[in-house]
Amino acid sequence: MELPIYELTIDPTEENKYEVTAVAFVDAPAIERDFIAFAANQPFLGFAIQNEECREVFGAAMIPDMLIYRNDGMGEYYVKFSAETIKQIAEKFFTKDYHKSANIMHESGTPLDGVVFFQSLIKDSTKGITLAGDHPDGTWFLGAKINNEALWQGIKAGKYKGFSVEGLFAGKPTNAAQMQYQKILAILNGTDL
Repeated sequence: MELPIYELTIDPTEENKYEVTAVAFVDAPAIERDFIAFAANQPFLGFAIQNEECREVFGAAMIPDMLIYRNDGMGEYYVKFSAETIKQIAEKFFTKDYHKSANIMHESGTPLDGVVFFQSLIKDSTKGITLAGDHPDGTWFLGAKINNEALWQGIKAGKYKGFSVEGLFAGKPTNAAQMQYQKILAILNGTDL
């Protein structure tokens, strides 16, 4: 059976609860892309960083239309985000000052001090905003300054390899298999869709 696919969204209005509130540093990013950790004198995109130890990471946080596998209390399924939703997420993230909200491995009750997201870029080749690599237009990139010693040592040791967004989303099924499944559940429960 084909697994259900849910397209996740947020509400771009400030007062709504559907939003990304933090970014976690994780060992295995769901988007399967690691960030780049910059140290002293490391070349990047044609220039060199010349300070003693840069302590910066840069990489993809969200990739549009990428299927992300989930297996939880709802069962097995995929989620994805559109390019438009990712743009709304990025805008709301900074509008509400969540750029200082980071944690490790989605331990929401343990916010990290000494981490700030200071770079944000959404790839858009029509505007000339491109990066090396195969990321599609609409990919959201983040750059963070890491002044938290334990986190920096974990990044350098390869323990934390990428970003994972954290928030509350609305979702709707996008594939026929999920819609058929919902119809079957409605019939079994005696409700009407």
